[in-house]
Amino acid sequence: MHNIHPTAIIHESATIDPTAKVGAYCMVGEQVSIGANTVLRSHVVVARFTRIGSGNDIFQFASIGEDCQDLKYAGEETWLEIGDNNRIREGCTIHRGTIQDSGLTKIGDDNLLMVNSHIAHDCVVGSHNVIANNVAVAGHVHIGNHIIIGGNAGIHQFCQVDDFSLIGGGSVVLKDVMAMTTVSGNPAKTHGLNLEGMRRKGWSKVTIQSLREAYKLIFRSGLTSQQAISHLQQDLLPTEPKVQLLIDSLINSKRGIVR
Repeated sequence: MHNIHPTAIIHESATIDPTAKVGAYCMVGEQVSIGANTVLRSHVVVARFTRIGSGNDIFQFASIGEDCQDLKYAGEETWLEIGDNNRIREGCTIHRGTIQDSGLTKIGDDNLLMVNSHIAHDCVVGSHNVIANNVAVAGHVHIGNHIIIGGNAGIHQFCQVDDFSLIGGGSVVLKDVMAMTTVSGNPAKTHGLNLEGMRRKGWSKVTIQSLREAYKLIFRSGLTSQQAISHLQQDLLPTEPKVQLLIDSLINSKRGIVR
C-alpha cells in the first residue's frame, strides 16, 4: 500500500484502511485495526489488540495499546478502543485494560492528548477533552466530556472526573471531581464553578446563575449530600436541566467529591 512507509513493520493480522497513513519506522501489531484517514506520523508503536477509528492524528514516539503496568496483568487478551478525530501528541502512552475490570481502555472522539500524557489501564475517557503535557491518569479512572486537565496533574486510580470540569496544572486529584467545577492544588480542592468554560460555550446568564445557586447549596450550606440532592431536585432542576449533571456527580461518586 502506497500510504505505508517501507520501513514500517505491520503484523499480518492488522487491518489498515487504504486511506490511513503509516509513517516511517512505525510498528503495528497483532489484531490492530486502523480506520480511514488516521495518520501514524513516524516511530509510533501500536502494540496489539487495539481498534483505532477514523481521522486520528498520532505523533511520533507515542505508544498505543501496550501491556499495562498493573502487576496482576499476566498477558491476557485485553483491548484498547480509540474513537475518531483525536490528536495524540509526542510520547503519549495509552495502555490496554485488565480482566480485573472490563478488559477495555476506551477513548472517545475529538480529544487532544498533549505531549507525554499517560492514560492507564481500564480508563474510560469521553469526548472533547484537553489533557495537557505530562498528565498522569491512573488505572480505572473515568473522565467525562468537555474537560480540561492542566499540565503535570495526576489523577488517582478509580477517580471520576465529570463533564465540563477544569483541573488546574500540577494538581493531585484523590477524589471525584464534580461536573462543572474547578479544582486545583495538592491535594486538589474545589475553587468554584468553571465559569470561564461556561461562558466560552455560550451558556446563558440565567443558566450560570442557577448553577451558582446549586454550587452554594452543595458546598456552602452545611447540608449532607443526600439533603443537597433533594433540594436540587425540588428547587432548581425544574427550571434548569443542567443541574442534573451536579446531581449525577453526587449520586455516582464512590470516592467522595473534591471539596
